[in-house]
Amino acid sequence: MTMVSTPSNLPVVTAFGGGHGLAVSLRALRRLTDRLTAVVTVADNGGSSGRLREEFDILPPGDLRRALAALCADDHLGRTWAEVLQARFNGTGELAGHAIGNLLIAGLWQELGDPVSGLDMVGQLLDVRGRVLPMSLTPLDISAQVVGLDPNQPDEEYTLTGQATVAKTRAEVLKVSLEPSEPEACPQALEAIRESDNLVLGPGSWFTSVMPHLLVPQIVDAILESKARKILTLNVVGADETDGFSPARHLEVIAEHEPRMRFDVVLVDRGFAGQDPHLEPFARNLGAEIVVEDLAMRDGSARHDPLRLASAYANIMGVQPR
Repeated sequence: MTMVSTPSNLPVVTAFGGGHGLAVSLRALRRLTDRLTAVVTVADNGGSSGRLREEFDILPPGDLRRALAALCADDHLGRTWAEVLQARFNGTGELAGHAIGNLLIAGLWQELGDPVSGLDMVGQLLDVRGRVLPMSLTPLDISAQVVGLDPNQPDEEYTLTGQATVAKTRAEVLKVSLEPSEPEACPQALEAIRESDNLVLGPGSWFTSVMPHLLVPQIVDAILESKARKILTLNVVGADETDGFSPARHLEVIAEHEPRMRFDVVLVDRGFAGQDPHLEPFARNLGAEIVVEDLAMRDGSARHDPLRLASAYANIMGVQPR
């Protein structure tokens, strides 16, 4: 991959996640540095990604596409490319519902025979500010242990399989696992972790976008061995997969899935943090200090504001937003 020359004093950052949560984190982080790598979950089995994954036996491209779109330049050409990547075919035929970017990525993978080279080529085409890598070169499946699936048996545990199913369930998710259970990590992702001085996990769908990274042994070992600053970014509310979860419960989920994991900073929105008196002791158990900032969109929606998030990351990393 041909890399753009960047100032050596810019922070080197690896961000983990998937879907919309990782995208907003990348839109914030690209304002701090071009020395940025996104490591993306590869367990999506729904929609366009699921169809392509099943037909061609490839990694699901959707979350990778979103990350690439998030790293497009913030000018007219960059925004246009981001819109093209995200646009979907209309109609009722075989292409209906497919994202244009998914087909581009799948086509390059077919031609090059290498997921990383294909993603790098898309990155060069779009002049993205950073690099996008898959968590693993093996397509993964997520399984979840849940309770409350049957209202007549509220304490009965069930197993749900598939990211699309787990993400939509209204049952309470207790634990998630991957199939295969110990997948090989993408070697370039491990290299990025080793070279980073900041590692950022979250925000995002807690069980299907954030936790999977802590279920890949090689990634966990690389994070544990790293001397980088480790930042855990919480969501601005408990919703969807973590509906009703407090900030402390989000941290508890981390500890339940990977008890060895420690962080330097837990970044949390002021409105969400104020609801939880247990947040500080739970953060201490993870070795972290709490940084509380106004991170939510000003319109009151349950989303991070990329500019506010960029400012918070800049303060934590000791740099100036660009």
